[in-house]
Amino acid sequence: MTPGAEEPQPFAGPDRARSRPRRLAVLISGRGSNLKALIDACTDGRIDGRIITVVSNRPGAPGLEHARAAGIEQTVVDHRRFPDRAAFDRELAATLESSAPDLVILAGFMRVLTPEFVARFAGRMVNIHPSLLPALRGLDTHARALAAGMSTHGASVHFVTSELDGGPVIMQAQVPVCPGDTGETLAARVQLAEHRLYPAAVALICSGRVQCAGGTVLYDGQPLERPLLLDDLPEAATQCIGSP
Repeated sequence: MTPGAEEPQPFAGPDRARSRPRRLAVLISGRGSNLKALIDACTDGRIDGRIITVVSNRPGAPGLEHARAAGIEQTVVDHRRFPDRAAFDRELAATLESSAPDLVILAGFMRVLTPEFVARFAGRMVNIHPSLLPALRGLDTHARALAAGMSTHGASVHFVTSELDGGPVIMQAQVPVCPGDTGETLAARVQLAEHRLYPAAVALICSGRVQCAGGTVLYDGQPLERPLLLDDLPEAATQCIGSP
C-alpha cells in the first residue's frame, strides 16, 4: 500500500454505521458497458460507493472512455508486457492495492486470475457471468444455451474464488430464450439484464447486507440458501413478445 492511501475497511453489517462510501475498483478489458451501469448507479445514489479507479489489461479498451468522461482515474496494465500470468497478476495486485479498494469488481475482465491473486482479494472481489450458474460456466454461454434448448437463460453475480466461475453466487437475473433467438439477440437481452443486476448486487455489498464469510454468502447475517433473484425486469418477462 502506498503511503497516505486509505486502508480498506471490512464490510460492516446492516446494523453498523459506516464512515464513508465504499471504495470500488473496476477491472475491464473491452467496451465497459457494465462499468457504465455501475458509474451511473454510483452517481445517482443507488450504490453507496465511489469508483476510485478503473484498470484495463488492454491499452485501447473502449470502456476507458467511460472512466475518463466520469473523471475517474484510469490505469492500463498491459498483460502482453509480462513474461507470464503470475508476473502480470503481481503487478495488477500492486496497482489495485495502491488505491486501497474495499471491493474489486470484474466487469468484462478477460483474464484468468492466479490463485495467489484471488487469495489477496478473497471476500472482496466479484464477477458477473452470462449464465445462471452453476450452469454454463466458461465461454460462449449464449450459443450453448441455444444448443441445449434451454428456455431460460440469464446472468449471475458471484464472489470470485480460484475455481473458474465457481464462487458463491449472490444474485441472478433470468431472461427467456425466445423463439428465433440467435446468439446475438440472446446476448443483447442478457446484457440488458446485467446492467440492472450488477449495480443491484454491488449495492447490497456496499450496504453491508451481503457479505462473504468462509466461502458462504451471508444476507442480513444469515447464510444465503439460494441466489437472490432480480425481479421486475422488462427484458425478463415470463413470455416473449409475440409468443403464444
